Amino acid sequence: MEWLKKVLSNLPHPVRWVLTMVVGTVLLVAGVIMIITPGPGLLFIFFGLSILGLEIEWARELNKQGVQGLERIAAKIKGWFKPKR
Repeated sequence: MEWLKKVLSNLPHPVRWVLTMVVGTVLLVAGVIMIITPGPGLLFIFFGLSILGLEIEWARELNKQGVQGLERIAAKIKGWFKPKR
């Protein structure tokens, strides 16, 4: 995501804002559609929120909550496979 920030920082603010909104929204909508149809819907939703989060606070916060939820799920799954003593 850092390389994307660096590329976008070279653009004027209105162009950067429009580009971020269009790409983020397209990925977010594609992810929602892929939840119903075959495809990596959750991955596209997280990518879309990450890109929108570059300019919008609510998207940044929602993405952070999603990542924290995935970390909790991963920790729970790791706990299942931990050897018991």
